[in-house]
Amino acid sequence: MNTGTKQIVLAEPRGFCAGVDRAIEIVERALAKFGAPIYVRHEIVHNTYVVNDLKAKGAIFIEDLDQVPAGATLVFSAHGVSKAVQDEARRRGFEIFDATCPLVSKVHIEVAKLAREGYEFIMIGHKGHPEVEGTMGQLDGGIHLVEDVEDVERVQPAQTERLALVTQTTLSVDDAAEISAAVRRRFPNVREPKQQDICYATQNRQDAVKVMARQVDVVIVVGSPTSSNSNRLAELARKLDVPSHMVDRAEDLDPQWLVGRKRVGLTAGASAPELLVQQVIERIRSLGVGVTLQPMEGVRETVKFPLPKGLKL
Repeated sequence: MNTGTKQIVLAEPRGFCAGVDRAIEIVERALAKFGAPIYVRHEIVHNTYVVNDLKAKGAIFIEDLDQVPAGATLVFSAHGVSKAVQDEARRRGFEIFDATCPLVSKVHIEVAKLAREGYEFIMIGHKGHPEVEGTMGQLDGGIHLVEDVEDVERVQPAQTERLALVTQTTLSVDDAAEISAAVRRRFPNVREPKQQDICYATQNRQDAVKVMARQVDVVIVVGSPTSSNSNRLAELARKLDVPSHMVDRAEDLDPQWLVGRKRVGLTAGASAPELLVQQVIERIRSLGVGVTLQPMEGVRETVKFPLPKGLKL
């Protein structure tokens, strides 16, 4: 099916962030050092390709610690886990490596510190997301989830003198700002994070889509359906009135999406490998389409997070 020559505008930055790089490296190093199997609680990052690749190397992904045999090596996913899961894992004597993104850990530390000072919390996030469950699970209570502005009107903290705001790190920057403003209107004394909780990589990828959307006729986001930050990229393009589609792999790309579209924007969520982006480009070429690539100017990310002790090879 020939749909004419296309220009593919490549978002910059796109794909893996430092927290995802670190999480995958933790599992790979644990496999190299201790041998298979290595048990991982929850998908290490929300990407089908990455999870299947690590499964093939000997990682076993579980949700319940009952599935982990005594004496095994266990990795916590990049999204973080509750205090209860941490305590149970220690009690069972597993060899534990924590791949929680350091930017998520920063939120956990802040919540624990302010809770000791008597604060309650309002958390902006998506119900059921493992990062939200992990952050809310740092405390036994006193942390209230809001998903939208309407929730802010309904939330009932026990007191409002000491109230703090925290955010899931992978939200839409604009949505989080709107909900934060609603929280401030209702609770003018709310304490906000010194630095916003939304991570630098989420912000940078959304900023890139905002720039790209003005230049293209359609946006393709490489990312898995479970990936919060990938979903936000697709949503953002739609809010900017550009048709947008998510693909978990190149085969998911529907040729009809490209009909009549000369300029195709291509980006990837923070948990999607660059290999998949290149496969999408090849898929477009395989449709009999002439392709020119136009990389965008964008922020160069240089963040690197250290690995946990005990994983030197």
